[in-house]
Amino acid sequence: MSLVIGLTGGIASGKSTVSNMLKEMSITVIDADVEARLAVMKGEPAYKKIIAEFGEGILLENGEIDRQKLGAIIFHQADKRKRLNEITHPEVRRRMLEQVEIAKRNNEEVVVLDIPLLFESKLTAMVEKTLLVYVDIDIQLQRLVERNNLTITDAEARISSQMPLSEKIKLADAVINNNGTLEETKQQLFTVLDKWGLKQK
Repeated sequence: MSLVIGLTGGIASGKSTVSNMLKEMSITVIDADVEARLAVMKGEPAYKKIIAEFGEGILLENGEIDRQKLGAIIFHQADKRKRLNEITHPEVRRRMLEQVEIAKRNNEEVVVLDIPLLFESKLTAMVEKTLLVYVDIDIQLQRLVERNNLTITDAEARISSQMPLSEKIKLADAVINNNGTLEETKQQLFTVLDKWGLKQK
């Protein structure tokens, strides 16, 4: 029986870093962001619904959705963000659950669902354990500004569009504090996996 872990965090919290550490341990990681991109590719059901909702002005010349244009709309308008989520989330869930079933059939000991909005979207029913990558707000802001070349205002808007990490701590089964070094983060990950009875490869 596979243990299904939900990995989450906030934007620029270092969740991808932990995700990569898990992959290096030969653990299957199913990434919600990747599945979300695939779910809105040209011709997919969600693609058609998004154009019907937001108009053709969000398309690139090749007909694909311009994620930056769409992002600029939804980051500043909660109602539009909610509508986009209503369109895409069911498709993303379906795609991820299909892959979980494959992992279970392959008798994998553990499978990780990398879901940024695990708590906001109330997706915890998809997983058995939740693992949060936490970082202090000032470090999160600094990393996001540097990583995405954003203004402080834009970075704050993106962070405030998500549930605060301080709230997520109360909901998570385990927390990795990612304020420190990569090695400290990795040791915390090993400790959590040990606690959950998982053998490290």
